[in-house]
Amino acid sequence: MEKLRRVVNEIAYAHTLSRLSPLHRSLVPFLSVASKLYQLALSLRHSLYQRRFFQVHRLPVPVISVGNLSWGGNGKTPMVEFIALCFSRSGISPLVLSRGYGGGDEVNMLRRHLLGTTTKFGVGANRAAVASHFIQKYGCIDIGKSSWHDRQYVDWKVQDSLDSEKIGVVVLDDAMQHWSLWRDLDIVMVNGLTLWGNLQLLPRGPLREPLTALRRADAIVIHHADLVSEHTLKEIESMVLGIKKSVPIFLTKMDPTYLFEVGIINAKIPLTALREATILCVSAIGSAEPFVKQIQKMGALYVDRIDFSDHHIFHARDIEMIRAKLGELEGKFGSKPIVVITEKDYDRDPEILRQLYPFKVFVLCSALKVLPCRGSTEDSFKKFLKDQLKLEFPPAC
Repeated sequence: MEKLRRVVNEIAYAHTLSRLSPLHRSLVPFLSVASKLYQLALSLRHSLYQRRFFQVHRLPVPVISVGNLSWGGNGKTPMVEFIALCFSRSGISPLVLSRGYGGGDEVNMLRRHLLGTTTKFGVGANRAAVASHFIQKYGCIDIGKSSWHDRQYVDWKVQDSLDSEKIGVVVLDDAMQHWSLWRDLDIVMVNGLTLWGNLQLLPRGPLREPLTALRRADAIVIHHADLVSEHTLKEIESMVLGIKKSVPIFLTKMDPTYLFEVGIINAKIPLTALREATILCVSAIGSAEPFVKQIQKMGALYVDRIDFSDHHIFHARDIEMIRAKLGELEGKFGSKPIVVITEKDYDRDPEILRQLYPFKVFVLCSALKVLPCRGSTEDSFKKFLKDQLKLEFPPAC
């Protein structure tokens, strides 16, 4: 199954069939038929929602959706963390809703990063029901009409503890296609490196919906913008604005901050530890290319990689394959290589990675940053959130 997923991914991001192997090309007709069936199902589902055959639930608090048109690697979860942290620092308790796909690796990472804040986490396919449960349990507060909106900045630090527990905003992780829940703000993430592949719908291509779905977006965020050229960025912006004129466009990147060793999570290791080292990047994420490019920029002697499909759960056979590759690298360079993984891979199953001992396994920690570009900055993004939801953020946000 892992090999099939890899083949399908290669087809989805191949811009010309001539570059594919005969095996890959033989699968294209079957994938094309499956894509047509997917398109029919998607159109039917959309029509049923438009005709109100399916109910769209509305929550008593603002809802922000962070989603994308293609499969993983678009920076949705880091953006959810960025938004949740912004609200929690402002004294507004956010509820993050996730479907918990792939063993809940993304939720586990968010819980770790947002530990100590007022952020709450709900996991489940029926997000409307999960949200209703949390609102019933903790209560909610109207952040647009309550005293929160009119309070002076100095008062935010001494707010009532009861109010701080009440949910003020809901943030949906990976929810652009989750139409059963009304949202007040739709943020669509775009991977600047891989974009939309061959522009075909699943499974022939990486698209969950046609590009025209960008018309529903209230803002577009081009992620990994630091890894693409200015010319490419302008081309992406032109394509987006051709679909929806005047939609706000922001640029983001993942900013590496430090490393930690598996099993010693509280000891921060500087990024300089990778200089002149032999590195094996191991990942099971939506888009491994940005992760590998980050490591390559850190001055390593040599960087190799093993990529698995998104949310892949490591098994004993995977560990053996990784150990075999490490042995090859050790024999070639004469020193023990270092394995570097992402936080998402660590949070999926931290224990199995210990089986790579005596090789060291480092986890790369990164944070999403909004890049200043053509008038768009981190402050302007926060102002955009505030204006869209009619909020007043204090300077601490």
